[in-house]
Amino acid sequence: MKLTLGFSPCPNDTFIFDALIHHKIDTEGLEFEVFYDDVETLNQKAMKGELDITKLSFHAFAYVANQYALLDAGSALGFGVGPLLISKNHFDESELQTPNSELKVGIPGKYTTANFLLGIAYPHLLNKQELVFSEIESALLNDQIDLGLIIHENRFTYQDKGLNKIVDLGDYWEKLTGCAIPLGGIVINRNLDREVQLKVNRLIRQSVEFAFAHPKSGIDFIRQHAQAMEESVMYKHIELYVNKYSINLGEEGRKAVDTLFKLAQERNIIPAIKENLYI
Repeated sequence: MKLTLGFSPCPNDTFIFDALIHHKIDTEGLEFEVFYDDVETLNQKAMKGELDITKLSFHAFAYVANQYALLDAGSALGFGVGPLLISKNHFDESELQTPNSELKVGIPGKYTTANFLLGIAYPHLLNKQELVFSEIESALLNDQIDLGLIIHENRFTYQDKGLNKIVDLGDYWEKLTGCAIPLGGIVINRNLDREVQLKVNRLIRQSVEFAFAHPKSGIDFIRQHAQAMEESVMYKHIELYVNKYSINLGEEGRKAVDTLFKLAQERNIIPAIKENLYI
């Protein structure tokens, strides 16, 4: 049986899926047709129901929970992993708390969890421009935008380019809720047999466990898809986003996801969800 699988080319995802797609573990008769896309493209594909299994932002998941269920394996949650709001010129954080339609913010996608957190923290920042996440730093440097919301490996590169951090939205979330920040999850189409759903969840967990046990095994694959970066930066990226929640959400991880959705629904940021989120 062949299933379509979408995830990003970022080191954390290629680290997680290397063993699965390269048959370093027994895939129990399943084959995977892989699509590599940035997170917002994956979000849009999920909206259209194009893939059997896909990585997506938890924000986007709210809009497709009727079609997809969340796996317990493969998610990106954690402390100290949130998106950063940065700028080329110095801004005082208090300047962002009042309405200012002049400030243009580059975001990595409307349905990213990063944008959700930005809306919670700074509801007045409404002048947003959607960009591929890897283009936000350049847009700041070229004065195309005033503020940039960065995710993934750009967290480790912005300072080298002379850009300034205004606020860590992950830190904001942690102080607000006490929970890990849910960034992205792996979902599976609800139309697939439950046996297949459980098998995929089991295999992704095994793939993560293999990666932890053999951290250098997928280095060529990870490097092939990563933006140009040193190996040390790649592994710093992986350490930040791949952790115990990637093996199994567990009670703590599910609480963080439930808190995110409860808060978002209370603030009318996402629609009401009737389905059970999890497989």
